[in-house]
Amino acid sequence: MKCPYCGFGQDRVVDSREGKDGESIRRRRECERCERRFTTYERIDEIPYMVVKKDGRRERFDRQKVLSGLLRACEKRPVSSSKLEAIVDATESFLQDAPERERTTAEIGELIMEHLKGIDTVAYIRFASVYRDFKDVREFKEELEELLGSHSPGKGRK
Repeated sequence: MKCPYCGFGQDRVVDSREGKDGESIRRRRECERCERRFTTYERIDEIPYMVVKKDGRRERFDRQKVLSGLLRACEKRPVSSSKLEAIVDATESFLQDAPERERTTAEIGELIMEHLKGIDTVAYIRFASVYRDFKDVREFKEELEELLGSHSPGKGRK
């Protein structure tokens, strides 16, 4: 396991316990070089959940890729990392509920945007602008108008 702070490859496990979902193991680790602590999660490797891309390609679901997109959308916004983790968890659960073990990017993107809309509207618009690939300002404006039409004052600013 590489340290996320300094990249060193040696660490020691400080604490280990079952994850909240009961299907993972949470480990607190300490880097042997910089002595900073970080958390890792271990899961049983099963048949992978697949995501069907717009062009028809199939790709393994990647929690980190979803989290990374959410982090970019929520940059400099008052959205806690626990809320982002909850969105990723909900997305992963959505995939796990599919009988055929795959979902389209359209389904996943809409689910994520629905969660973001209730948490932070600016993050929602940022995510939507990348996900929906707005071609011009008109498309962006239409999305904003739709959001403002269904948005009650004060919501999304927590």
